[in-house]
Amino acid sequence: MKMASRGGVMISASTLATPPSASSLSTGRAASPRILTLPHSNSRLLVNHKPKSKSKPSAISPIRCGLSPQLKTTLDKVVSSHKVVLFMKGTKDFPQCGFSNNVVQILRTLNVPFEAVNILENEALRQGLKDYSSWPTFPQLYIDGEFFGGCDITLEAYKSGELQEVLEKALCS
Repeated sequence: MKMASRGGVMISASTLATPPSASSLSTGRAASPRILTLPHSNSRLLVNHKPKSKSKPSAISPIRCGLSPQLKTTLDKVVSSHKVVLFMKGTKDFPQCGFSNNVVQILRTLNVPFEAVNILENEALRQGLKDYSSWPTFPQLYIDGEFFGGCDITLEAYKSGELQEVLEKALCS
């Protein structure tokens, strides 16, 4: 598993049996990547070994097992410990999806400090977030501990001025 992340919080699976401590949710502003460790979840990847013949392709298929109590606790801590959190594909500096890039650009245009979490680094996180927010796609923007929306909602709220009002209120509280 890759352990590099720029400008955001990295969440990676681990074999820890206990929920993460508050110290693992460090919000320090150091230039080096910060690591947030999640407890091991029930999500698994099934990997078929290379086929013996060319007629059977190998496949990787995720098994969706839902939101574990440990993951829910961790996500609660992440979204409540930062005023603005963006769960996205890629990082702030290297978005790997046009929709994620659009939301990053909106937040940067508004000079909003935000934490970015790369959901591509952890399949359990990616699937668990869909249940956590009841929203099936990414990016997912959280403001002041509450799910705000995906790219389309964020873009419309930006155009109408609603996003600026919500962010101003959240950042001043």
